[in-house]
Amino acid sequence: MSVSSYNFSSFRSGSVVRLAADNSSYNAACGGCPSRHISLCNVLSARDLKKFSEIITDIRKSAKQVICAEGDESGNIYNIRTGAVRISKMLSDGRRQITGFLFAGDFFGLSCRNKYSYTAEAITDVEICSIPRAKIIDSFRKFPELGERAFDMTRIELEATHEQMLLLGRKTAREKLCSFLLAIRGKYKPLDQGDDTIVDLPMSRSDIADFLGLTVETISRQFTGLYRLGHIELEGFHKVVLKDADALFALAEGD
Repeated sequence: MSVSSYNFSSFRSGSVVRLAADNSSYNAACGGCPSRHISLCNVLSARDLKKFSEIITDIRKSAKQVICAEGDESGNIYNIRTGAVRISKMLSDGRRQITGFLFAGDFFGLSCRNKYSYTAEAITDVEICSIPRAKIIDSFRKFPELGERAFDMTRIELEATHEQMLLLGRKTAREKLCSFLLAIRGKYKPLDQGDDTIVDLPMSRSDIADFLGLTVETISRQFTGLYRLGHIELEGFHKVVLKDADALFALAEGD
């Protein structure tokens, strides 16, 4: 399924639905969640999940809508159920630095203190669980396994941050793009896509450039170079077929 195949036409853009504690709302919002197995709440039993769902607000955003803005009061944390989100910061001279791409199962907002330290925007249409920060902390006390899961996910986020520092500071443009393609292959996969040679790129070339610290022109040249080497095939702007993943891995490692 390509990015454009996500269809949330049944709800109004930017709508918010408060989840009730009755069985029907619970089953629709949490019991049938397509990303529960990789989400923050995957450690909860069905009974505990029902209790936890009472503090969740289900948010739906269309592509390009802001979920939270840098400098706003950080009243909620967010867990992505479907879709893709970009995290960015604005530099003092007006330039944008994208610091991460988040997908189904990822959560964000917990590491911020009183104000959000970044802006989160929907790349595709998204469904997101919004949880009040004060209540999530209380839930960690009620459900210790939930706190342990949040700790593990935060540790993974920190490891990704360290990898990003290496990516920006030491790798060449080609090494950066190869690393990026392999990372997205392992992270973002639409629900009906089983072929791991296909990489869906919901973000724009400009987004990729701002993430890798390169220009759009350099990104385009590197895609063309990898295509000419026979390592990838390009299917439009949002899909790449990995013809030789081993070669891409070697290039990503500087071999």
